[in-house]
Amino acid sequence: MQTSSNTFEASIIKTFAEFSKQADYSLMDSLQADPQATENGIDHQPRQVFSGHYVPVTPTAIPTPEYISHSKTFFNELGLSHELVLNKQFRRLFTGDITVAKKPMRPIGWATGYALSIYGSEYTQQCPFGTGNGYGDGRAISVFEGLFNGKRWEMQLKGGGPTPYCRGADGRAVLRSSIREFLAQEHMQALGIPTSRSLTLYVSQSETVRRPWYSTSSTSIDPDIILDNPVAITTRVAPSFLRVGQLELFARRVRSNAHQSALRELEMIVKHLIKRNYHEEINFTLPFSDQLIQLSHLFRERLTSLVSNWMRVGYCQGNFNSDNCAAGGFTLDYGPFGFCELYEPNFQPWTGGGNHFSFFNQPVAAEANYHMFWAAIRPLLSENKKGVEELDQIRHGFATVMSQKIEDMWAKKIGLKSYNSTLVNELLQLMALSKVDYTIFFRKLSDIPTQITPLKESFYLPSSKRIDAQWDNWLQRWRKLITRSGDLIATSAEMKSTNPKFIWREWLIAPAYKKAEQGDYSLVKELESILNSPYDEQSLEIERTYNCLKPKEFFNAGGISHYSCSS
Repeated sequence: MQTSSNTFEASIIKTFAEFSKQADYSLMDSLQADPQATENGIDHQPRQVFSGHYVPVTPTAIPTPEYISHSKTFFNELGLSHELVLNKQFRRLFTGDITVAKKPMRPIGWATGYALSIYGSEYTQQCPFGTGNGYGDGRAISVFEGLFNGKRWEMQLKGGGPTPYCRGADGRAVLRSSIREFLAQEHMQALGIPTSRSLTLYVSQSETVRRPWYSTSSTSIDPDIILDNPVAITTRVAPSFLRVGQLELFARRVRSNAHQSALRELEMIVKHLIKRNYHEEINFTLPFSDQLIQLSHLFRERLTSLVSNWMRVGYCQGNFNSDNCAAGGFTLDYGPFGFCELYEPNFQPWTGGGNHFSFFNQPVAAEANYHMFWAAIRPLLSENKKGVEELDQIRHGFATVMSQKIEDMWAKKIGLKSYNSTLVNELLQLMALSKVDYTIFFRKLSDIPTQITPLKESFYLPSSKRIDAQWDNWLQRWRKLITRSGDLIATSAEMKSTNPKFIWREWLIAPAYKKAEQGDYSLVKELESILNSPYDEQSLEIERTYNCLKPKEFFNAGGISHYSCSS
């Protein structure tokens, strides 16, 4: 036991020098830089980028940084000492000062361009040049790529300053959005859903930026005041940050014959995607056409599973464009997201999102993104008729696979061995009639009650005798199926592992970032602990505070029930 303990202790990365040795830059080593980029990375003004897979760019450090938090869970996974967050060089790197980079690290970061499609329609309006060549990572700058315990991770600063894709903005992220992203990524991981991860969170003690937001007690749809906000940097981490929109950008250049190397650049980035995100499942010795077919199968599987899991926990991405859809099949970009409290199929917290990105429309949005993925890789099979036909079949099968995943999800949420459309549809209708809290209701249902009384604790409206009778009828038929299919105690435990008890509630998050703006990070740390154990029973005090119905005053409250993407 002593030997094992010492071995483990020796494997922990304790110093910045040891951290630096993990560096391994597969993206910069295997892909092409923009040929018009500067060598020193001083490239912070908006401009068109016509070719290449990335732009070398240096981040802009935030002044007088102060540590707020780091993901202890993720540090443990990476094998990092928790003391590193207070290491001067480590702190400087992850607050934007890349001059501390030591070999084999490189004193330069990188940003990438990508295209935008909304529901399968290509857009260039968001590009300041109207061409699509100026759209990409405007304030997200990757500063490190390396191997930790045999796994490759890319580390990216959110709010690290402007890049050529900044579209005239300041490249900063405010403390509010940084706290949300930092907490949400690790919460999603704890929920068992693939996601980018959180590494560190620092705030500047001196730099602020002005952003539109909501005044106290505002019910306005759009922000009604301009506020000075502390700037912050959160470091998000993923196996890669390749997006569907990135593949799409290179495919658009192929179609328009933008330059002679367009097809080659598309092929290179797709091969890089396979190596970065699918290397354990795709055999590199196969012909590239066969790898593409496997890739299309695997991405379809990941994307459909991802969206069904989002719906399982009540998550709404809010802005599920192709540029916010990770080609690795995990959750990416925690901007205008939210979690459904009052059950509403059309729930959509982002004021700019519209019904097409609402809670129950996410499977359709996912299919639109998959369509753009399919269209992007299809030119690589243009000389392979059989391959094109197989790829098209996989594309056409998306809706069927998505429907099956959703049905399986509903069956698990209510403890059934197989999907029962009548029972599920009746349940959803009753949930809408009773105005239930999505999370509290399913957790109460996981106790497999014999009558409606405990379920009423999740209702936002008083119940009526007529609705009670409908509930009693449904419960009797449901329990009969549950009893037939297996042990009630085991079924209840399985349901509780599917239906979380503690979930993200915006009205409980807002006080944390408001306190943080005053230098008090206690609520951030408390939320971090609670949200990282969403399925566990916690103390009575925590339950009373964090597992309760949304108070009336927060319905229609600007910045809580709805919000713009002012981050």
